[in-house]
Amino acid sequence: MRTGRGSFPGRYLLGRLGLFVLTLWAAVTVNFVLPRLMPGTPADAAIAKLSQNGPVSDATRAAIEAQLGVPGGNLLSQYGSYLEQVVTLDFGVSYTFYPQTVSSMVSQALPYTLLLVGLVTVLAFVLGTLVGVLSAWKRGTWLDALPTLSGSFLSTFPYFWTALLLLFFLGYVLHWFPTTGAYSATTTPGFSLEFLGDALAHAALPAITILLTSLGGWILGMRNAMINTLGDDYVTFAEANGLRGRTVALRYAARNAILPNLTGFGLSLGGVVGGSVLVEQVFGYPGIGYLLFNAVIGQDYPLMQALFLMITVSVLVANFLVDVLYGLLDPRTRR
Repeated sequence: MRTGRGSFPGRYLLGRLGLFVLTLWAAVTVNFVLPRLMPGTPADAAIAKLSQNGPVSDATRAAIEAQLGVPGGNLLSQYGSYLEQVVTLDFGVSYTFYPQTVSSMVSQALPYTLLLVGLVTVLAFVLGTLVGVLSAWKRGTWLDALPTLSGSFLSTFPYFWTALLLLFFLGYVLHWFPTTGAYSATTTPGFSLEFLGDALAHAALPAITILLTSLGGWILGMRNAMINTLGDDYVTFAEANGLRGRTVALRYAARNAILPNLTGFGLSLGGVVGGSVLVEQVFGYPGIGYLLFNAVIGQDYPLMQALFLMITVSVLVANFLVDVLYGLLDPRTRR
């Protein structure tokens, strides 16, 4: 591959790929170690319930651990089994939701998270970036003051507080939207208009929460970056040549100012797979975040490891793609 001016150097791509593989191995190893640092074992919860009726024998404890599939042997043998599970994507049976398999539970929760958090993240990024461009181009006017003040105000509210406010007023007081779950108990899941409408109604409050709390950051980030870009010589030169304001704003100033926002967007997309734990917990929305919370509470090693690994890999892939995209958009990063 040529590495001259205008070409994409293979050394840069190979370097980023090598760093990605090394980081992935480290993340997989940490993902194996962290759950085992937690006090107790998943079998302790079941044994604690049985011990209320009397002491539990060693044979009963061994039977419970065998039924749950609690890993035995030394850490090295467990690590080998874990790496085999990672390669085959077979994480066994969930301790908390026994006898359901981890893969089936993740496959059920993942579509809800991708449709909710993923679409809202893309929407917030597009709206926030466009409003930030408009705010910077019209700086000093009400088109700048209104988005800036609104974005600053919305950014001060944490996810759970906004979720609780919307849940109380729009759910319990006004009864505009359902308050929990992904669909009604009387609705049969499927590709029907009835189910889709019901699912959208249940996703409305979580989506509004995520949109309101994340929109301000995109607006302020794009506005500040673009204001710095507007003072550069090439923007002044473009304006002096009589180009239209929209052309200067979008094709010259915004094209370079969007790079920091693009990095944040890549990281946000990587975090989409993890869902929004607080928002999904408040609304009882059966996404990955809600599943992860229950896995941690129940010390569900297989489920925790699968979810942590999926979130970690998605973030690493997003970082890798952002690095490659940065190298394409800004040749200075290849040096």
